[in-house]
Amino acid sequence: MTELRQEQERLNSIMEIIAEQIRMLEDETLRRRKEVIDIRKHFWDDIKVNIDTFDDFLETIISLRQQAQLLSVSQSTHRHAFKRLSTLRRMREVPYFGRIDFTEEGTSTAERIYIGISTLTDTSGENILIYDWRAPISSIYYDYSPGPAEYVTPEGVIRGMLEKKWQYIIRGGVIKSMFDTSLTIGDEILKQVLGKVSDKHMHNIVATIQREQNRIIRHDRGRLLIVQGPAGSGKTSAALQRIAYLLYKYRDRLTADQIILFSPNSMFNSYVSNVLPELGEENMLQVTFQEYLDHRLGNEFQVESPYEQLEYVLTASDDPSYRTRTASIRFKASTRFFEAIKKYSQSLELSGMLFKDIIFRGKPIITAKQIEERFYSSDTSLRFHNRLEKLRDWLNRQLDEAEKLERTKPWVQEEIELLSNEDYQKVYTHLRKKRGFNGESFGDYEKALVRLIVRQKMKPLRKQIRTLRFIDMKGIYKQLFADPTRIKQWTEGETPEEWEDICRLTVKMLDEGKLFYEDATPFLFLKELIQGFQTNSSIKHVLVDEAQDYSPFQFEFLKRLFPSARMTVLGDFNQAIFTHASETVDFHTLTSLYGPDETDVITLTRSYRSTRQIVEFTRRLVPGGERITAFERDGDKPVLTRVSNQAELHRCIASKVADLRNRGYNTIAIICKSAAESAAAYEALNNVEEIKLVKSGSTEYEQGVVVIPAYLAKGIEFDAVIIYNASAQVYGDESLRRLFYTACTRAMHYLQLYSVGEPSPFLRSVEPGSLLLIQS
Repeated sequence: MTELRQEQERLNSIMEIIAEQIRMLEDETLRRRKEVIDIRKHFWDDIKVNIDTFDDFLETIISLRQQAQLLSVSQSTHRHAFKRLSTLRRMREVPYFGRIDFTEEGTSTAERIYIGISTLTDTSGENILIYDWRAPISSIYYDYSPGPAEYVTPEGVIRGMLEKKWQYIIRGGVIKSMFDTSLTIGDEILKQVLGKVSDKHMHNIVATIQREQNRIIRHDRGRLLIVQGPAGSGKTSAALQRIAYLLYKYRDRLTADQIILFSPNSMFNSYVSNVLPELGEENMLQVTFQEYLDHRLGNEFQVESPYEQLEYVLTASDDPSYRTRTASIRFKASTRFFEAIKKYSQSLELSGMLFKDIIFRGKPIITAKQIEERFYSSDTSLRFHNRLEKLRDWLNRQLDEAEKLERTKPWVQEEIELLSNEDYQKVYTHLRKKRGFNGESFGDYEKALVRLIVRQKMKPLRKQIRTLRFIDMKGIYKQLFADPTRIKQWTEGETPEEWEDICRLTVKMLDEGKLFYEDATPFLFLKELIQGFQTNSSIKHVLVDEAQDYSPFQFEFLKRLFPSARMTVLGDFNQAIFTHASETVDFHTLTSLYGPDETDVITLTRSYRSTRQIVEFTRRLVPGGERITAFERDGDKPVLTRVSNQAELHRCIASKVADLRNRGYNTIAIICKSAAESAAAYEALNNVEEIKLVKSGSTEYEQGVVVIPAYLAKGIEFDAVIIYNASAQVYGDESLRRLFYTACTRAMHYLQLYSVGEPSPFLRSVEPGSLLLIQS
């Protein structure tokens, strides 16, 4: 008790220091805010604008720059003070969560190192009272049990002895409990954290980071880090803490807007949006791959989303084109097709480029045939992109000649006659400014006016040439499928047996102005190979979550898109639910992205999300699941209830939801196979209070009772999960095993399965006794 009392006294003094720093910062942020407002309000008061002479002009520019710099410094100071104030307010809730007693080599006494979400110093600023969890010395807390320990600093490796390791539970300025533990992170605290009911956001895990997760967070070598791990192993949590760590370590040269997260859907973005702000960092850029495709291709095509593709695969097995479509999805995601696209683009250097007519006033002034002949007849020794540059120059010269011809045509005079007095005045002012027109004679004015009108009318054609939109990209991609035998020269004769039907289906969609999801990345890749890549060098780090849902094609594209970035990819192939997944049964294809020397793989095997009983059930559903180990947190066995019809199913679900609510669960998910099944279930369960339907366009992760397709629930966890219909009729096909596993592994505390009739054959593989069977 003496130890606890001493610790509480220290905590009391820490709380006073935090409170005092908060008061000081509140005053400072208020003062800085007023200062910024005042500078903005009186920005021009102290600046004398005078441009009569060069010296006056220079003085004005210097004055402007000084005032802008003053404003910038004040804004930056206010921003930093406000950010620190937010962090201190969070520290007021939990100042620290751990402590290590560490004796450095060459010293005789142990130093007590307290660890929290941010650094805290005393009033002098010289003594550190709390260390940031990302500080080099803090790694000892996560990586070592008492005994020899070391940590890495910029100056080198510091070795010593870890004497003791303590964990604290602090609430409202009071130490509720403290543990002296020899474990990496004591199971007592981890059980408490994992045993809580969930809310609408993922939270930081700094108090419970495990050793294997700490390896992910502090990993700092190579271009590519691959993290493989089962559902609930903490991949996403560790990756987000990793971003906070990188922002801390490289704070002088890395900012949040230089990091981008590719997430599975917009709802997931909402779910993880709280983690970095909790740690005092700004959120990184978050986007889905589909949003990027829509941004790049939305003006040209109606682009199918990955969930529309998946919904088709899950629900349209009776469609006559179903076999063709699924074969198309697999082949177009493959490395073989990727290589074929590259070879096809190279072949265009010799023949096959297609162009569009340059049309003015409804008539072609340069035909596609003329452009093609010019491209293939001149400068053939140059590189492809240089030839396009030369072609662009030639087209602009042709436009110059066309402009001269157009000036003499009657339509120009008609345009002039339609100008109002106001238009004349605008044109006159424009000519004086831009053309140096002095207005000596009406003839000079009319000539200048004619030139201006023709130039303005032809401006869209100049843009078309500048942006290379005279290249017929749709036609070039379509050409690949117009003759089914053509592609064999680039695939060593290997194509799916459905290839002819795939070609017909692809051409039909392109003619309708639509792009299948499996065509979107290949089309964009081919476009970039021809026109040059639109790279983004400002992004320094890319995270890809649910990486098993990305094809090799898409990873190659991301590498080219962000040439200056390092990449962290997170995935679990047991949750690979897209049709192309058979092509990428593991991450071996990714090692070729940057080469084995620049690639590290960290494999996690322990699942923390679910209770031991749920993990022991779910791991039997997938091949290799025996390697998944459960954290020792006990709960109820999963329950399978067999019902005879839909009406009985809905009565049971409504009753179960009421029971789960009474047990205090905040988030309850009724998980269905598809969006179509979700919509039907939602309609049938409309008597359940405050039930919500989650669709692919949903942007906010909400608490309460939700009906959701399994593929939208990926990456998210719920207190309780109800599998809507785990019957053989719904989950009978082997291709749905991973989807079924994904749905079941969303449950943290309770898992209930219902089956209308015969249960899914997947349940035959579960361990006897791991599932409680009930016949309704």
